[in-house]
Amino acid sequence: MNQLKSFPANFLWGGATAANQIEGGFDLGGKGLSSADMVAYVPKSERGANNISIEVDSQRIQDILSGVFQGRFPKREGIDFYHSYPQDIHLMAEMGFKMLRISIHWSRIFPNGDEKQPNEAGLAFYDKIFDELLKYGIQPMVTLCHYEIPLGLVQKYNGFLHRAVVTHFVNYAEVLFKRYKDKVKYWLTFNEINMVTMHSPYTGAGVILDRVPKAQRENAKYQALHHQFLASALATKSLHKIIPDARMGCMLARMLHYGLTADPEDQREAQWRNQQNLFYTDIQVRGEYPNYIRRYWSANNLSLQKQRDDDIILKQNPVDFIAFSYYMSVCVTAHKDQSKPMDGNFIEGVRNPYLPISDWGWQIDPIGLRIALNDLYDRYQKPLFIVENGLGAYDKIEKGKIHDDYRINYLRSHICQMQEAVSDGVELLGYLAWGPIDLVSMSTSEMSKRYGFIFVDIDDEGKGSRQRIRKDSFFWYKKVIASNGTDLT
Repeated sequence: MNQLKSFPANFLWGGATAANQIEGGFDLGGKGLSSADMVAYVPKSERGANNISIEVDSQRIQDILSGVFQGRFPKREGIDFYHSYPQDIHLMAEMGFKMLRISIHWSRIFPNGDEKQPNEAGLAFYDKIFDELLKYGIQPMVTLCHYEIPLGLVQKYNGFLHRAVVTHFVNYAEVLFKRYKDKVKYWLTFNEINMVTMHSPYTGAGVILDRVPKAQRENAKYQALHHQFLASALATKSLHKIIPDARMGCMLARMLHYGLTADPEDQREAQWRNQQNLFYTDIQVRGEYPNYIRRYWSANNLSLQKQRDDDIILKQNPVDFIAFSYYMSVCVTAHKDQSKPMDGNFIEGVRNPYLPISDWGWQIDPIGLRIALNDLYDRYQKPLFIVENGLGAYDKIEKGKIHDDYRINYLRSHICQMQEAVSDGVELLGYLAWGPIDLVSMSTSEMSKRYGFIFVDIDDEGKGSRQRIRKDSFFWYKKVIASNGTDLT
């Protein structure tokens, strides 16, 4: 008989959000513009095959700032959490949340990114958020940089491509640690740090590639990433000094890769893709660049500019736990002409014939989550935390209700595999469902790509009453939390 272990008694159930996808109030309380504020909505008919609209170049920023470009910027609007947070947090408390992951808008604290003194109004706003959460016994987890940095640092330095931004980030982090040391014990540095080289250096690090000569662009991605690794390590060092009982995590978009066939070439392709995905955690957990990435750099004439103590800083300041997002697995082949590519994904892959796909073309693979958990724990023996997992889908209101059995089925199947991993011996700290309340999509700036347990009446054009409606999944997740994962019916 297959005996399953229970989730730990202190398991942290909850949800995860990002400031630039929920807050709004982009020009209130002294906030400056951020990189995310430059991302305009692009209708689906005008997007490319990958259905993603996050690219921003120098000309677009110039046109936006000068008023030449007149578009909609949903990430400036969010769902108005800036004003509605008491109501929204109350709904999450009703579900029984143990934790809510939020991010802090860097540009709400330092409007240009490099000021001498922080913006008090911004700090006070997050004080209110944390106080509201703690009132209900909900622990906050804070991401320091979730796909946005102050536009001032993008314009002045080209984001993390310049080493000076490391100093500004660490200063920003230390201001937050000192301010919220009694309120926040779980922190993350950069959201899905692999975005920088995986898909969009602008989204991940504020780097505009058209400002870099073409021959140097690949190198620029790794240089910006190196600066982020340094910033993360130095922030971790500061956290341990300022809040000794706090824990710092890294955050990875875990993209589990399978070979399409048993052909050793397909298997080697999958192994290399998995290595490319895990080299970020190799550095943030083990504190050094792995040999396989050094070989890749050598073969492609890539190199990093380092200062003398960089390697020591990375080695001496590893993270305390590994946080990651998991939405899908990816199937790859060394024979590009043998299978149809998958549309709708950030990364190149082919159709896995054994898996269903979501409304947005993401391959649904619950067992892959168990594999990912075991792989990470076997590799690092560090506590793990699932800080994003969910299903983006179209929802319909029927007589004032949203019957989202498809979301419940997705979440149930993944939580079942989490329990299998815990029974395998994986040390898992918690589970934070992505988008517990509908929010603006990171990849497409849509509202119709809904993840939440709570429906928000806003459409892709920004129209609607902003009313909040509990979906069927709201009541289901409430039951899951109350039973600590034993009741998934």
